[in-house]
Amino acid sequence: MKPADSDGINKPATDERLLYDIVMGIYGYHAVLLAHSLGLFSLLSDGPRSLRKICGCLRIPARPAEALVLACRSLGLLTYQDGRYALAPVAEQYLVAGSPTYFGTFFDVSLAQGVLTFENLQKAALSDAPQIYGVKDMYETHESQAERARVFTRMMHSHSMAPALAWPDVIDLSAHRVMLDIGGGSGAHSIGAALRWPLLSALVLDLAPVCEVADEYIGSFGLNERVGTSVVDIWTGPFPKADLHFYSDIYHDFTPEKCRFLTAKSFKYLDSGGRIIIHEMLFNDDKSGPFTVAGYNVSMLLWTEGRQFSGSELSTMLEEAGFTEIQVTPTFGYWHIVSGVKPRGKTV
Repeated sequence: MKPADSDGINKPATDERLLYDIVMGIYGYHAVLLAHSLGLFSLLSDGPRSLRKICGCLRIPARPAEALVLACRSLGLLTYQDGRYALAPVAEQYLVAGSPTYFGTFFDVSLAQGVLTFENLQKAALSDAPQIYGVKDMYETHESQAERARVFTRMMHSHSMAPALAWPDVIDLSAHRVMLDIGGGSGAHSIGAALRWPLLSALVLDLAPVCEVADEYIGSFGLNERVGTSVVDIWTGPFPKADLHFYSDIYHDFTPEKCRFLTAKSFKYLDSGGRIIIHEMLFNDDKSGPFTVAGYNVSMLLWTEGRQFSGSELSTMLEEAGFTEIQVTPTFGYWHIVSGVKPRGKTV
């Protein structure tokens, strides 16, 4: 029996901080997005500013300006010294336009598309249908509406470039020569792999407007001779010859059945001894977290028919398709790679 106070009401066994974190987090995280849209991080990239200077440059009153900068400071995006606010290293790396790992475009599209609405999420949950393009399939929309495909591709590049520069360091690709970046979007991961492994060439397979954007990014890194693009329907068209198949943020877009289809198709088309790599944010095997991955999983309700997987779930898919030497490897932040090898001598 729990002890009771004088009125016979049990005292709480835990405090309510988690609940406040949830509710106030909604306000606080939106404040960061607003600060980004107003140009706070761009402003501070030129040097520290006092609150008064921030108000003048952003043309907002002191009280809301302070509310925004304090929200950013509390999260570690800003520092404060001698009466001036400055960018913390994470903001310099990811929230200043011009950085190769600029994340701001991911913020921009989320805001512009109206993703962050309770109504959209409610509709998605009640109907089990994506809402971003009015319940239309995301890929069909991108195929028919080229500009939307280009905007989406730039958004994905924004959140892909940092992990794309990290995962090639944790797996030995020295024996591989041709990487297919299947549904490769902007080519960020092909760029990262080619920069790290100089004997590796890559081919990005995607829709026509997506490949146009990828060609721009590939050219900006001077990799046109080693990284190319090809317009291919990954569901119906054959895969070109290669000894490495790479998927990033692809499996989470589709049902498990479709993911098993892609896994089997890669096993069929990979060279004997070839490797498959799946790059995703993964749940713990017991699905207990992390919370950010659970949030990413919720976002899939709005965008696609897919879900986030655990490492054991993807490993089982690879094993069922015939892959061996299966490994789950943490790479960068919340990201992991799941890899497997097609046994030598296997031709299908």
